[in-house]
Order: sequence, then structure tokens, then C-alpha cells
Amino acid sequence: MAITITFQKATEESGLSLRTLQYLAARGELKTITVGRRRLIPVRAFQDLLLRGARHRNKDRASGSAPGSIPLFKHAINSDANFAMAYASLGVAYNQLVQTKLSAEAISRAYELRDRVSAQEKFYIESVYYQYATGDLEKARQVNQQWSQEYPRDDAPLRNLFTVLGGLGQYEPSLTEAIATRRLNPDGGSYCNLVAAYAVLNRPEEARATADEALKKGLDSPYLHIWMYWNDFPQNDTADMSQQVAWSAGKVGLEDVFLAFEADSAASAGKLLKSRELNNRAVASAEHADENEVAAFDEAKAALREAYFGNSTEAKQRAAAALKLSTARDVEYVAGLALALAGDLAKAQTLADNLAKQFPEDTWAKFEYVPTLRGQIALTRKDPEKAIEALKAASQYEMAAVGAGWEPVNLYPVYVRGQAYLAEHKGAEAAAEFQKIFQYRGVVGTDPVSSLWHLGMARAYVISGDTAKARAAYQDFFALWKDADPDLPILKQARTEYAKLQ
Repeated sequence: MAITITFQKATEESGLSLRTLQYLAARGELKTITVGRRRLIPVRAFQDLLLRGARHRNKDRASGSAPGSIPLFKHAINSDANFAMAYASLGVAYNQLVQTKLSAEAISRAYELRDRVSAQEKFYIESVYYQYATGDLEKARQVNQQWSQEYPRDDAPLRNLFTVLGGLGQYEPSLTEAIATRRLNPDGGSYCNLVAAYAVLNRPEEARATADEALKKGLDSPYLHIWMYWNDFPQNDTADMSQQVAWSAGKVGLEDVFLAFEADSAASAGKLLKSRELNNRAVASAEHADENEVAAFDEAKAALREAYFGNSTEAKQRAAAALKLSTARDVEYVAGLALALAGDLAKAQTLADNLAKQFPEDTWAKFEYVPTLRGQIALTRKDPEKAIEALKAASQYEMAAVGAGWEPVNLYPVYVRGQAYLAEHKGAEAAAEFQKIFQYRGVVGTDPVSSLWHLGMARAYVISGDTAKARAAYQDFFALWKDADPDLPILKQARTEYAKLQ
């Protein structure tokens, strides 16, 4: 049913700017804006209208509508070079595809044009600017909180707060926002967020029940399957994990995510040969989907696994391959950590300095990535005191869920600090750090740290002189690695240490 209200009235009712409405009218889409009992969620209206066409053009793209929406947002920009919402929406679409540099460029342009938009659009632009362009999550939180207060019927700031609070390591408040979002708008996205909130808080039964409820209501989505796998891993529900992987097979833009999860899961059990094979497939799948930054991150994560397990040569090779594909923020962080562990301290220091210079306002870079790199560099140089000092900067946000992609890189500051305390022969302090990893296992996810902390705990008990607990912790580690590749340097060392306790 076509709408006959004036542009001024439509602007008042929808929260969209005159520029946005004129563009929608030119596309014949103004009829979708309603007044009275039901109206579109304002900041999502523009994107939803364009994405509707993207979904029809892009049915085989499993990662959602972002790839198909990019040409539409570019068309909007070509129609009007000062179209702020088009730039912001383009940037968000790029972020969904983990093309972070292009995302930041587009959103930064939107931010420059923010005085040309409606009040609600301005909130949207500022929120994504701080979240995705500068990375200042505290400012992103402030903007979204103000947005929510001024427009309590709009669920967009609640969704944003769910993500931002998780990125700050505040999981209970994040859950509160997820519950509020579903109450306001019980769509597929709100269910996915709630599943994620329960999963990271290690509340697997509630996460599963929420996912099942979403499926029964026909609210299936790729993100739901991703979080179901994430929820399954700490419970060792390999049957359901396999179902999610099978579901993703052949789905362009999504298959690589599950292959990367599987590579991490295999490494967490000490199956490095299998992990390598799966990671190679993940990289190939990402490259097939034109996701070079994702492929680079997969290579960086493989480098870090090699470094954790004591394979320095392989770690350096994988890190070099990653940095050849991309020098994005997360790639430099993970590759840099691998290089620091593998002994290439000059290159690791260069990457740490580069992150500090390029991302001065970025919460993750400033308070987690750079301190962790500097801490590991100091630790490799056998200066654990300096490592612990460097890691103090990370303490406020060290439990945060970080990274633009799906593969977990969480709690690395905690793990490195635990290793530093071991090097200082402070068993109790080291054990306290490794205990955090167990407590936040829903955040750690599939990362090999999910099993390596057991070995760290065993070594902490040895230092503390508690042989019985040390023996039990070693046995827990060996149980997790019962099918591990036998020649891994870290496993050989662990067996040698355990033998001394007998």
C-alpha cells in the first residue's frame, strides 16, 4: 500500500533523514514506510530496504546479505556523494565480511557527513564510527546508551550494546542487553545474540534451549549455527559440532569459519597434523570467497598454534604467509604473538609498535594487543618482571571477546601473564591466572589455550610444591591430548616433567 504522506511527515515518523527518504522514493521503496500502529525500526529501515533486494540477488551466499548489499550501497553513494547513511551502511557491510580497512574508510566518511542526517541516523553513524573505525569501545558504549535513552523503542542501540559490552569483557551486562533486545524485537538476530550471551557465560543448557526455540520459530541463520558450535565445544559435544560443520559444507563465506573452528578444535586436542590440514582448507575456502583478511587471519592463527607447540620454524613461515596476505589489525596481533613466541623479536616489536601507532584510540589494540605483544617479547627475552609490568595495561579488558572475525583470540594476556609468573617461580600467582581461563572457558572457545592452561596449572603446582595436584593436572592435560601427535615438542616436555614426579 503506497504512502501519501509528505516527506516531512515521513521524516518525523521514520526517524530517517530527508536525503534517505528521497533516495528510497526514487527506488520506489517509500511505500514500505508506515505510520500508525507499526513502523520500521528507524536506523535499520534504509539498510533493510536495500538488503531485501540483496537477498534475492545473493541466495547462495551463506554469510548473509553483506556481499550483495555492497553494490547497492555503492550505487546509493554514486547517486549522492554526500549520502552519509549509505557510507555508514557500506562500512558495516564491509565489517561483516571482515574487510576492516575498507569498513573504517567508509564509516569515517559517514562520520564526516553526520551533520547532514537525522538525529537517529547520527546516533547510528557515531556508534559504528567508534566501534568499527576508531575502535574506542567506551565511546561506543556511551553513544549507544544515550541513543537507547532518547529512543527507547529502537532496538538497534541495544543490539550494539550487546556487542560492545562483550568487547569490553562485561558479559553479564551484555546478557541483559540481549534479553532486552529479544523482548523488544524477537527476531533471528536477537535470538542469536542471546545464544551467544549464554554460551560465553558458560550456561550451555540455556544457550541450547534458546537456539532450539529459535529453530522452532523458523528463525534459523548462519550465526545461530556458529554459536551452537561455540556452545558445544566446552561441553565436548562432538556429535553436534559435526552436524554444524556438515551444515556449513559448500556454503561460500561460511564454510571457512567452521573449518577454522575445526582446526582450532583439533589443535586443542594436540592433533596438529589434522589442524594443519583443516586450516589449509579454511584458507582456501576464505580465498575462494574473496576474503583475504579472513584467510590471512587463519594463517596467523596457524602460526600461533605452531608457536604454542614449540615449532618455531613453522610458526615463522605461517606468520610471514599471513602478513603477505594482509596487514590488518588482528592479523598483525596474532602473527606478532606467534613471532614473539618463536623468537623473531625484532619483527614482533615492529608489529607491536605499528599497532600502537596506527590504532591509538582502539580499545583492543591499546589495552590488549600491544601490552600482550610487549609482555611476550619481554618473556621471550627472559625478563618476566618486565612482562608482568607490560601486561598491567591489559588488566581492565583482558577478559574481553576480541577480534573482528569468528576465531577466538581471547584471554591471551591472562595466559602470557601466567607463563610470566611461572618464569618467576611464583606458583600461586600463576595458578590464579590459569584458573581464570577455566572460569571463562565459554569466552576462550576453541582456542588451544582451552587445553594448554592445564599444563600451566600443573607447572604452577610443581613450583608450589603440591605434587598431588600437579600430578592430577598433568593427567588432565594428557587425557585431553590422549590422541595427540606424539612428536610435539610441548608434549614431549610435559611427559618429561611428569616423569620426574613419579
